[in-house]
Amino acid sequence: MKPQALALCFLFGSLGTVAFAGPAEEANSVIDQWSVTYSANDRDALVGLYAPDAILLGTTSPVISEGTEGIRKYFQELPGSGRKNTIVERRTIVLSETSVVGTGFYNFARATENDTPRPSRFTMVVTKRDGRWMIAHHHSSPLSASRQ
Repeated sequence: MKPQALALCFLFGSLGTVAFAGPAEEANSVIDQWSVTYSANDRDALVGLYAPDAILLGTTSPVISEGTEGIRKYFQELPGSGRKNTIVERRTIVLSETSVVGTGFYNFARATENDTPRPSRFTMVVTKRDGRWMIAHHHSSPLSASRQ
């Protein structure tokens, strides 16, 4: 009987250490993956993080990029560019079990510019559709040096 009691104690004791990811963690994982994938210059994988009907207000674009093809076009110069992204600060707001807003600051860098950080800000709406978290809306803009 002692081995069974010991096994039950171990089982119930370990249950307290099991962590389940919630909407905030799941959505932030997508945002982190966006940064890693951008830095890997993998346009196809990056575009795959967006919902088919996503909207992107890109950092350097004068137009709204809509849907898979619009977003693919926006990132057309990414492959082999040596561009990088690092998330510096982030806040997360859970709207529901299937919708999360992540917002914050990140730095872009280009190998052609000696990897000089280009501070920017972002907001991403990450939604869960058909069991998969994806970016539905992404706004990115340069961070001004001072308040205007």
